[in-house]
Amino acid sequence: MAAIHPRRYDKVYEQLLLSRWFSSLVGWLLTVIAPALVYWGGAAVVDPSRGIAWGLAVSSITFVLAHFGVTRLLSAYPGGRTMGMIIPQTLVIYALCMLPVLALRIEVSRYLLGISCFLAIVWFQIEYIVTEKYRRPKLAIVPAGQAVDLLALPGIDARALERPDLDGTRYDAVVADFGCLTPDWQRFLTRCALDRIAVHDARAVYESITGRVRINRMAENDIGSLLPSVSYEYAKLVFDWALILLTAPVTLPLALAALVAVRLESPGPAIYTQERIGRGNRPFKIYKIRSMRVGADDASNQFAGEDDPRITRVGRILRKYRIDELPQFVNVLKGDMSLIGPRPEQPDFVAHFDRELPFYSYRHVVKPGITGWAQVRQGYADNVDQTRQKIEHDFYYIKHCSLFLDVFILFLTVKTLLTGFGAR
Repeated sequence: MAAIHPRRYDKVYEQLLLSRWFSSLVGWLLTVIAPALVYWGGAAVVDPSRGIAWGLAVSSITFVLAHFGVTRLLSAYPGGRTMGMIIPQTLVIYALCMLPVLALRIEVSRYLLGISCFLAIVWFQIEYIVTEKYRRPKLAIVPAGQAVDLLALPGIDARALERPDLDGTRYDAVVADFGCLTPDWQRFLTRCALDRIAVHDARAVYESITGRVRINRMAENDIGSLLPSVSYEYAKLVFDWALILLTAPVTLPLALAALVAVRLESPGPAIYTQERIGRGNRPFKIYKIRSMRVGADDASNQFAGEDDPRITRVGRILRKYRIDELPQFVNVLKGDMSLIGPRPEQPDFVAHFDRELPFYSYRHVVKPGITGWAQVRQGYADNVDQTRQKIEHDFYYIKHCSLFLDVFILFLTVKTLLTGFGAR
């Protein structure tokens, strides 16, 4: 194999770090220092009596946290690599940083924080546009096993190696299926690792790009890895209760208005219950605002179509913006569900897909959710193939679940609510 020059890769890595530091520095100057100088002038910037010094400190810390959060968001999970996620991420971080300031009654310039937040959003958008093509990873693929599937995925520059040699071409990483390598390819990967070239498992790369865990190629140790920690489950319980209580002033009037609209349009109860399967394959009653004609919901176990005649006019609006799901907050408070998790299915559907799909019931290892990774990534599933992809999304969530991923799903849920994506 031809010699690989590790210094070349070290230099590229150093340039990447320098570019991030440079971007942070320029962004800080434009979003914090520049507005302070324009409004107060150079002398007033360091005048603590007017709260400018505190404002500079808080704005600087907030910008750094926002820059870190946006950078991680654009690289950590599939679906985060969009401009639409920058605005809510930045607004939330600035809002959270304002809470201790208000609680401690620190004298901070509201002008500086407000204009800094606006300029940060603009700067992050510009940074995203300028650096978009550089975030497209260039991968060398060892053409064997699951690694071959990466060649057809969008969003990456994947190139198959013809022989165990990089031929002097620079790649961000080498990807291989470690379970089916010949001795020559094994020696090649060893040499790459020794020369400080990143080597990744094909399965992990596939999951990070698609946001799915394949259910037809699961290794035995995956069953053990798809178990959320107990500490995370306790933290998530607190997170669910806190979010429901904080949003109650908005969700309660909205739910009441929806209930009145349903009763005015058609006779019958405004809320109905339906049996679903929850954690541990245990059945429970789910609450929803009625969106179909009376009797149509329980007429048959079938998927709702795009123009399902059973759905009322009011129900179509409720479904589009997921308002019909608001009573499920009661299910969350009862412990049957969580805000985020795999959607619970009807018993007949569970029995059917358990026969058709391997490991289907393992999605019940966690509490079902009102929204989830599959809902914001894929939308509605109405056949076996789409359900297979949905399950793969659910398994990705179970395997990688964390509070950060939950918050990310909430951001995507807001986007889904505004666009009506995947509604039936």
